[in-house]
Amino acid sequence: MNPRQQELAARIAGRRGAVRGPFRVWLHSPEMCERAESLGAFARFDCGLPEHLRELALLMAARNWDAQYSWNAHVRQAIEAGIPEAAVKAIAEKREAVLDTELDQAFYQFCREILDEHFVSDETFARALDHFGAKGLVDTIGALGNFTMLGMCLNTFQVDLQADREPPFPDIRGYERVVPGADRPRP
Repeated sequence: MNPRQQELAARIAGRRGAVRGPFRVWLHSPEMCERAESLGAFARFDCGLPEHLRELALLMAARNWDAQYSWNAHVRQAIEAGIPEAAVKAIAEKREAVLDTELDQAFYQFCREILDEHFVSDETFARALDHFGAKGLVDTIGALGNFTMLGMCLNTFQVDLQADREPPFPDIRGYERVVPGADRPRP
């Protein structure tokens, strides 16, 4: 690594414990890495959303992009932060998740619509705005955008699938979509 890459790697390791996953890729472009790390740190640690909703947004974006590394790195954290295991399993299986509170369900619906439909209905928007305010919704979109970029990076560069982990999604093996239960690529 050149001096700039070494500087960024040291900063990332200091904040996150090590340089892993997408940062190993992003370091090829130090300026991109610095900006991605800054946005990622905001989305993960500093935005106005409660921890369990930040983790829920990360899992939803990870599943939307089939980003197994992100999912595996955060699934335990999401459950420990308060996301019900049944909801996590439903998201992994691309089924409708049910959350424990109206606030959490409104957040889930908002994220689901923007990820799946690329739009949010007026009703869903109003419900989420009532719970989170404009700042909370902007933070949500920023977090989902960051986690989307993360998933795209992980899949494009085929970042470590953590061989010691069970594949989290029934329709993905390695970096291919498979027929669920068949462990073979789709025709």
